[in-house]
Amino acid sequence: MADTTYLILTVIGDDRPGLVGELAGVISRHEGNWLESSMSHLAGKFAGIVKVAVAGDRADGLKGALAVLAGLKVTSESSAADAPARGRRLKLSLIGHDRIGIVREVSQVLARHAVNVEDLTTRTSSAPMSAELLFHADADLLAGADLDVRALTDELERISNDLMVDIALDEALK
Repeated sequence: MADTTYLILTVIGDDRPGLVGELAGVISRHEGNWLESSMSHLAGKFAGIVKVAVAGDRADGLKGALAVLAGLKVTSESSAADAPARGRRLKLSLIGHDRIGIVREVSQVLARHAVNVEDLTTRTSSAPMSAELLFHADADLLAGADLDVRALTDELERISNDLMVDIALDEALK
């Protein structure tokens, strides 16, 4: 598309059948191209993030149409086209007894090592053989080529003992 505008949409509302179809319909009617998305059902709510490419002269019309969708709150931010991310790709997995502060403490370690969290998925589940709640986290990470993986791993191991969680850090294949 010549003069393409990229929009990052955040969408939230009460979950119901047909909601994604309505959103996709508005985007299509404004000749927008749905590029990427991440959507979830959380506590009865629909929450999503969508990246859309649209001709620059149609962007305002699309934004206006999205703003009046019944039962949805849609916000949009303009974004640049993606530049390929460079660096080392890592995967982090964590599981342990749920407690306040796990995400904060792990993310602080990652930030100290200049590691960017590109995707984070968390959930809780019941522990087998007990009624205790387990916390699970999986993250896709991007770090500079000069990352000292040993130092990062050592610090993650130290906090895993304090948090009483198991943390695995692996180099991603792609």
